[in-house]
Amino acid sequence: MNIEIRDIKKRYGRKEVLKGVSFAAESGECIGILGENGSGKSTLFSVLCGLQRGDGSFMLDGGEDLMKNSRLRSRTVGFVPQEPPLMAELSAKDNLRLWYSGKAIREGLSGGVLELLGIGEFLSVTVSKMSGGMKKRLSIGCSVANDPKVLLLDEPTGALDLVCKKSIAEYLSDFCKKGGIAIIASHDVYELEACDRLYVLKGGTLTLHEGKRDVDTLAELLL
Repeated sequence: MNIEIRDIKKRYGRKEVLKGVSFAAESGECIGILGENGSGKSTLFSVLCGLQRGDGSFMLDGGEDLMKNSRLRSRTVGFVPQEPPLMAELSAKDNLRLWYSGKAIREGLSGGVLELLGIGEFLSVTVSKMSGGMKKRLSIGCSVANDPKVLLLDEPTGALDLVCKKSIAEYLSDFCKKGGIAIIASHDVYELEACDRLYVLKGGTLTLHEGKRDVDTLAELLL
């Protein structure tokens, strides 16, 4: 499987946020996107997953344009936004029931993705009482209910403790090893170091970065 994002553009009134973003990825790859706050990372993901309209194309295997096929896109692409889209008054299990059948939940908790994310540890906890790490892991669990082949993650481990970061990193590694494509927008040096390729989103355009990925170097890229 391969994907090709071609010339994605997005404008808010007179402000052009994305000026023609393009890149490609293949099965098993993890792609990192670095950009300062307001650079358009979240906007790019929102366009790619269909939450916002934009110009350009999102090609799957050189054939189908997911920008024009919402049904196929919903089966192919999973999106984990910065703020977990969960029902605050419901427990983890009840949130999962909005996406999974009872059988799928049981299977997921017994050797599947839900077990890998450690969601079984807090099944009965109400979202309003969860830590940030619990919410993020549950959000990922809900986002992959349709077994997507492409996963977009917007700041997946921001402000999380090391245990949660490790859990999510292990899941993403497993996802890519099974042929998935992960695209991560992040400021976390450790996350970006693990990516196969790193792009910098600045001024509405995307540039491949092939040099060092230490804190000082990445900070300079954003200046």
